[in-house]
Amino acid sequence: MFPQEVLKDLIVETPSKIVFVVIDGVGGVPIEGKTELEAARKPNLDRIAKEGICGLTIPVSPGITPGSGPGHLALFGYDPLQYQIKRGILEALGLGMEVRGGEVVARGNFATFSEDGRILDRRAQRIPTEENRRLCEKLRKAIPEVQGVKIEIESGKEHRFVVKFSGGGLSDLLTDTDPQKEGLKPLEPSALDERAERMVSVVKEFSRRAREVLKDEYPANGILLRGFSQMPEMPSLYDLYKLKSACIASYPMYKGIARLLGMEILKTEERIGDLFETLRLNFHKEYDFFYVHIKETDSRGEDGDFEGKVRVIEELDRTSSVLFELSPEVIVLCSDHSTPSFLKGHSWHPCPFALRSPYERPDEVTEFTERACSRGALGLFRAVEVMPLVLASALKLKKFGA
Repeated sequence: MFPQEVLKDLIVETPSKIVFVVIDGVGGVPIEGKTELEAARKPNLDRIAKEGICGLTIPVSPGITPGSGPGHLALFGYDPLQYQIKRGILEALGLGMEVRGGEVVARGNFATFSEDGRILDRRAQRIPTEENRRLCEKLRKAIPEVQGVKIEIESGKEHRFVVKFSGGGLSDLLTDTDPQKEGLKPLEPSALDERAERMVSVVKEFSRRAREVLKDEYPANGILLRGFSQMPEMPSLYDLYKLKSACIASYPMYKGIARLLGMEILKTEERIGDLFETLRLNFHKEYDFFYVHIKETDSRGEDGDFEGKVRVIEELDRTSSVLFELSPEVIVLCSDHSTPSFLKGHSWHPCPFALRSPYERPDEVTEFTERACSRGALGLFRAVEVMPLVLASALKLKKFGA
């Protein structure tokens, strides 16, 4: 990875525009000989690959399965081993919550539990967001504080929510209650440092009381917590790259990543077509970097829904035609990690990558698929190396050295 402190000295502010499309979890593993990308009809995505330069990105390191946070940070040029950001703060910021010094937030899932306390469904059948809001309000009224610690609960989408703990002597150095696997019982949180002993006690009592409040609710009759975190300090995209950046995303966590990195969050509706319409409406404003996040490929992969993931890719392809109409200097197609429907979860597999710019040399790739991109001129490279390529292709980097 080229040192960020050196890269900063090479930045040139120009009017060129970059559209950075993150197709969450798009990479797959073949089922009956084809991945979801290979099974989908996607002439627009293939055109970008054909007119651009391609490769495969490694989100963190070979063989390492990343979470969405590390995967995104790497794409934006932040070494995920240096900036280890937890899930809770990203969800909280994405929901617009203010997190002050000393406060701890955690990502919550409503989940389905058996009578003996085993987890039957970590996502409670992806309950409707309206039901999520009702359950969050029920928890707020029933559990306003625990052991003198103020409890704030904010509803997210489907099964997701955020809980914020406010009080003296709190720490985020504790383990999750979510084992991230069905058939097991929730984990008992444990302190990773003696400073977190009080926090562990609070979380245990909060989880117990929440289970009591929800015992007659189905399918959301319990909760799981993960990603306990406090507010981190990190440079913004403008600090690093002098980019005036905007985020177009529908899910809170990805808005949280963007907010953490200093992007402006553009208001948008949820459908994929709405995201690209928001891009079109804002393209000629002051921004020079647009982060567009597509979530549904990841969701269908986690559900093991191969055909559903294919349909999402085809919907993305239809609506992405606006990219050719707008014709930014740089179009990037990439992903934070792979989510093969064959595995029903994130995986370690490298992610397809395509970059289209009039200043790049197209390679021989003609399709946006995993196997085709593996033959691209960029080869196999780390995701943290993406941003220098993007900046160079937008003519935003001057010469290094004499």
